[in-house]
Amino acid sequence: MRVRVRAEAFDQGAEVSAFTTGATGAGAVVSFTGIVRPDGGLTGMEIEHYPGMTEKAITAILEQAVQRWSLVDGLVIHRHGRLAPGEPIMMVATAAPHRADAFAAAEFLMDYLKSRAPFWKKESRDGGETWVAAKDADEDALKRW
Repeated sequence: MRVRVRAEAFDQGAEVSAFTTGATGAGAVVSFTGIVRPDGGLTGMEIEHYPGMTEKAITAILEQAVQRWSLVDGLVIHRHGRLAPGEPIMMVATAAPHRADAFAAAEFLMDYLKSRAPFWKKESRDGGETWVAAKDADEDALKRW
């Protein structure tokens, strides 16, 4: 079980390969990589966080997912700093004996990261910068858990 919050880009293929190799006893591995979308003329995104606090909060939710879905392993990578459209922003990987648990745990973690993880995001467009507000759809997605 690993949580990494970092500024540097990551190679999702290499991360999934290493994760899968280490997932002894798994019958299923699910991974998801989020990419910065160029929606509405987005030119960049700045992600801020409090080191230590962020890792602790994400580790707690990953531990909850491991217990709830009997995961063999879990991985969360989330970037901070300045990101451009097309760059990977985060990755979740889950390993479980069966696919249903691996998929459910991955979705749970993604919903948590989208709505509750302690990150602050500011989007840049040609017209200026704005902080990203919570979205009702993200809150609704989290309620199902």
